[in-house]
Formats: sequence, C-alpha cells, structure tokens
Amino acid sequence: MTSNEILSYCLSHLKDVVFVESWGEKGIFYNPGGALKRGVYVLTIKEKDGEHDKASMLNRMDVYRVNVGLRKQSFLKRFGVIPKRPSGGDVVNMDFDFTSLDTILPHPVYAWMGWVCVLNPSEKTFEELKELIQESYEYAMEKFKNRKQP
Repeated sequence: MTSNEILSYCLSHLKDVVFVESWGEKGIFYNPGGALKRGVYVLTIKEKDGEHDKASMLNRMDVYRVNVGLRKQSFLKRFGVIPKRPSGGDVVNMDFDFTSLDTILPHPVYAWMGWVCVLNPSEKTFEELKELIQESYEYAMEKFKNRKQP
C-alpha cells in the first residue's frame, strides 16, 4: 500500500472529510461544510521524523506512518493499558518496537490519547486498519458534534 492509496480510500469512503497537508503531515479531517477552520482529525500520514517524534525512524527510505485516534476503551482492549503522557520529545513508556513495519502499534508519542499507528501497512494489515479508520471517523464525528454545540 502507498500513502496516497490510503488517503484516496479515506476520501472516497468517508463522508464530509477533507484533506489537509501541514506540519509535514498529510491529514484527513472530518469537517462537514467547512464548519471548523480545519476540522477534527480522522487520520494522519507522516513521512519524516519531526523534532519531537523520531521513535519510528521515518527518515528511512520509503517509510511512512499512518496514525488514527481511537476511543480509549478500544485502545485499552487492544493494548491493555493507557500510558502516561511522555515529557516533551520523549516516547510513551510501552514495550514496543516503534520502528516495526506492517504492525499495528500504539503511537509512540500520542498513545496516551488513544492513538495507534502502523508503518507501511500491507494490503492485509490495511484490511484490519480499515476498521480502526472507521472507528476514528465515527469518533471524529462525535467530537465535531460536541465542538459545534452552542
């Protein structure tokens, strides 16, 4: 799978989403009618290390990371614990190899918020990731609704 194939999947299968490229990431946001400045995150794709996010070693040739935000209950079910928020520039304290390809992992920085990731998913892993993308989309819709309440 390529990062563009994943973005295309989201844009064609998720209603009321927009593509935004900023901060060195490509993102899919739920934002019906452009009601919010950017929208609510559904998925991001990061293709290079950032100043405070180097644990996945994204500067390797052709390596990218797909990130989705899950409800904390789903994260707990998958990984057993919600880690503490790391100090700036640090990685969450979880026993995972954040450089592993084609494996759904806790996000190395944002796992404390319920985010998961996968580096270079295969088509098989993308099938599992689709369920997580759907949950992230539904969760984004809930957050959007809460932001739009008067």
